[in-house]
Amino acid sequence: MANYKDIKGFHVQSLSSDPAASGISAGSFASGGTMNTGKSFLDATNTMGTQTATLAVGGYPGSGVTASNEQYDGSSWTEVNDLNTARSNGYGSGSTTAAFTGSGFNPPNNLTNTETWNGTSWTEVNEVNTAARHGGNFGGNTTGIKASGFISPGDRNNTSIESWDGTNWSEVAEMNTARQTSAGLGVSNTSGLIATGGQPSTSTKTETWNGSAWTEVAEVNTARDRAAGGGTVTEGIIMGGETPSVTGKTEHWDGTSWTEIADLSFARSAGGAGGTASSGIYFAGTANGGTNNPGATEEFTAASTFSKINRGQVYFNSTSNAFKVTDQPAPGGTWSSGGNLNQPRGYNSGAGTQTAGLAIAGYNPGVLAVTESYDGTSWTEVNDLNEGRSEGGGSGTQTAAIFAGGADGTAGTANTETWNGTSWTEVNNLNTAKDNVQNTIGLYNAALFAGGYVPGSSTRSAQTESWDGTNWTEVNDLNTARNLMMEQGTQTAGIVAGGYQNASPNVGHGKVELWDGSSWTETTEMNTGRYRTAGSGIQTSALIFAGTQGPGPSAQATTEFWNGSSWTEVADMATARMVGGSGTPSGTASAAYVAGSSEPGYSAATEEWNAPIANSTITVS
Repeated sequence: MANYKDIKGFHVQSLSSDPAASGISAGSFASGGTMNTGKSFLDATNTMGTQTATLAVGGYPGSGVTASNEQYDGSSWTEVNDLNTARSNGYGSGSTTAAFTGSGFNPPNNLTNTETWNGTSWTEVNEVNTAARHGGNFGGNTTGIKASGFISPGDRNNTSIESWDGTNWSEVAEMNTARQTSAGLGVSNTSGLIATGGQPSTSTKTETWNGSAWTEVAEVNTARDRAAGGGTVTEGIIMGGETPSVTGKTEHWDGTSWTEIADLSFARSAGGAGGTASSGIYFAGTANGGTNNPGATEEFTAASTFSKINRGQVYFNSTSNAFKVTDQPAPGGTWSSGGNLNQPRGYNSGAGTQTAGLAIAGYNPGVLAVTESYDGTSWTEVNDLNEGRSEGGGSGTQTAAIFAGGADGTAGTANTETWNGTSWTEVNNLNTAKDNVQNTIGLYNAALFAGGYVPGSSTRSAQTESWDGTNWTEVNDLNTARNLMMEQGTQTAGIVAGGYQNASPNVGHGKVELWDGSSWTETTEMNTGRYRTAGSGIQTSALIFAGTQGPGPSAQATTEFWNGSSWTEVADMATARMVGGSGTPSGTASAAYVAGSSEPGYSAATEEWNAPIANSTITVS
């Protein structure tokens, strides 16, 4: 029988398991020893110890809170000396030889009690300032952070933070987002992370702490509360929780973003956890809303050997008996926070990519000439446009861009400028002055300018102009006159979607047109009609996000993915915004960003879209 090599002239790699990005992403859970007393709502979601030496302090065994304390040696649990005061949902950190726990719940009251552990027994010490429960925490024996939680029925979610120095609790800077039942990562009170949380709704929010302030960073993939974690602010894992149903989902934090890895074998919430990203532990918890409190333990271990994932790799998985490919599917992407612009603004445009971008012009409180450069982390002001404008069209790269049209504060203009990576130069004008566009299509020397608003005519335009690096030439019009739509692609393969037209009712529409280098063709409409949108990508793989359906200023967070033939709704933005020309859309359908907003309020905020590399089965019809 002929084999594949005989037929095609080359082998297809055969693997027993899918390639992975790291040993952690290829890791798995294994069963550990069972606790003597099953319980949930243990003290500390970032718990006391490692995979081979940890404490399980306090909790709720199903009938009142407990003072029980058990110690794990990597294979079995042993009862050791109890707390002086029974509690659940406390805040504590440390190790099996030196730990502390503070606050918590002993019905009907929250506690202020703090106790320290010396490896043998618990001793009562100085109390917390604010009695609370159901919070998040991280730190060490003498360096702990008590974050947010439930203070009273009237203050179920709060932003209050206290820091423990081994002797006293001190109030420090509050978090940005109020929450309770969150997970913590970190081993000191000057460097840590709080993620997820909830009550009454679950959250994806993540904030890092540097000892003086909190910063919102990339969100987790699955919103949840009552998760637990182990590791540090630069690398850790969170496990389990409620979504609101109980989940076994586990996510890895690499210091920048969250990635889903192997699930817990036994879905649970409100358990204890600890260890590191590569050697973690999860124990106890509740399987279904507090009526089942198992004492099961699971240990996570990163793979010591694995096949490295590479985009575009084709292979045969011998275990699942399937051909597979490694790709970067946009529908699996998520939004996270990026660096803030120096100049808050709306109605701006942009160029470049997620790690090498430009924010051009805009409005706040008047028209702006300000240009900023983005490196994927922070924005830096560079040389201004020669003429301040808003709602113009930009495209190109960080080192070679074009900006055309836009309003100068009085009316739309025909002015065009090109960027060489250092400064802007005025070049030949558009044939027709226009504003109310979003972006031009293409590159600095090969671009399209489609649609817009023609000043003085009170009409939207269908006109398209093509730029050859020197002059603009009128080419075939759009089928539907419009402005404030998404424009992406190249000079020979472009796409426009959505927009606002002279029609009743005066709301955004979902019409989509494709450009083949000579004419526009109408194709499948978006799911949600809107205008003042932003977008990213090419004609066969693109995103459209944000905007408003109108007629009032009602911003949207909706994101849709275009695969070349149809639209699919994917993850929403963290913050609804109306962008139109105010966004800075750049990159691909797998890696994009948007900065600024005209509604609600002029904004400096940046959000970044990233789709993870993933393995998928090749299907043949």
